[in-house]
Amino acid sequence: MLPTYFLSHGGGPWPWMKTEFGGAYDVLDASLRDIERQIGGKPKAVLVVTAHWEGGDFTLSSGAQPDMIYDYGGFPPHTYAIRYGAPGSPELAARAQALLQEAGIAAGLDAQRGFDHGTFSAMYPVFPEADVPIVQLSLKRGLDPLAHLAAGRALRPLRDEGVLIVGSGLSYHNLRAFNGAGAAASHQFDGWLRQAMALAPKERAIALMNWDRAPAARAAHPREEHLLPLMVALGAAEDDPATVVYHEDAFMGALAVSSFRFGN
Repeated sequence: MLPTYFLSHGGGPWPWMKTEFGGAYDVLDASLRDIERQIGGKPKAVLVVTAHWEGGDFTLSSGAQPDMIYDYGGFPPHTYAIRYGAPGSPELAARAQALLQEAGIAAGLDAQRGFDHGTFSAMYPVFPEADVPIVQLSLKRGLDPLAHLAAGRALRPLRDEGVLIVGSGLSYHNLRAFNGAGAAASHQFDGWLRQAMALAPKERAIALMNWDRAPAARAAHPREEHLLPLMVALGAAEDDPATVVYHEDAFMGALAVSSFRFGN
């Protein structure tokens, strides 16, 4: 059975801007490149729960050859010509849709949806050859943590079918304070988050369902779309231990950020 992950995916098209960013992404890059070793090789496919897509219902990208979505602004011209050519998997999209529907969760398919940077910036360091099929799962509007936990529970069988489930977001996401101004809040919230991950499964789920009561919660996540992929990854591995697979106390000079693996 494969583990699941919640990955802090960094900002914009950073894997294609290492010169511009200097060494700011070296630790994150190394952590992502280590995932294939952790799971013992390439999976059959990856299901990415992306913070950059919201639907009225959960929706899965079902195209065989997804296009690109450059959902960022103010970056160099070459970053709007990036191609991450991983194939899609209509079969996985249909299987995931069926699992959600069997659990009483409405789910749709979108054959036109391309890869957004929550997917390609996180997956390029993990699978740079772009040879692993990827299906994206949207968030559900309303951002109810329990609904996303339930979706993860429904998708758990995929772990036995060679599918790696990845929640792609950020453990800290306040773009108005993505610098020293956000340092205190990021450290308070990240400290709470890592402590919550160490709780017993039932207590951990309760804590995360009430994440907005955590220290500096709304300062760290004024809007929680970058945290909700965590709930899906957790739901798919609810009884498994959590391991910190990436942590920095001074990301971009000041911020505390983390990524987690659920399961061995």
